[in-house]
Amino acid sequence: MKARRQALILNIIKEKSIETQEELGEALKKEGVGVTQATLSRDIKELGLIKVPTPDGNYRYSMPNDRSFSDLLNRAERMFEHAVIGIDYSENLIIIKTTTGTAQGVAAALDDLEWQEVLGTIAGDDSILVIVRKKEQVEEVLARLYKLRR
Repeated sequence: MKARRQALILNIIKEKSIETQEELGEALKKEGVGVTQATLSRDIKELGLIKVPTPDGNYRYSMPNDRSFSDLLNRAERMFEHAVIGIDYSENLIIIKTTTGTAQGVAAALDDLEWQEVLGTIAGDDSILVIVRKKEQVEEVLARLYKLRR
């Protein structure tokens, strides 16, 4: 649930200009996810959200541009721990099964890691296709993915 909620938060702030925790809570509620102010505050902190100025002089939530690799790795580990159900592969393609509604958030966390062996990801609702550049690199990528799951 936490990973799904946090993935939803990231999607919301990418699509809408959210200025306050109350607005974010309402947007989550419209998506069918109720949340307390304390939980929302904790999610904002864990996701590393910041407030950036808008053209009209207000501020809105955003992801920081200068996130460290350590921050990105911690986020990916949290997402994998809470959302990934299974991992399988064929040739140079890896399929990651996730809990419903979390695949896009998990894929975004993977994309942020910018692994050179990964050409890209495609996410649905509960599954992610990871395209590895060369099939010889699949085992290395799989090992990293399993490590993210702890």
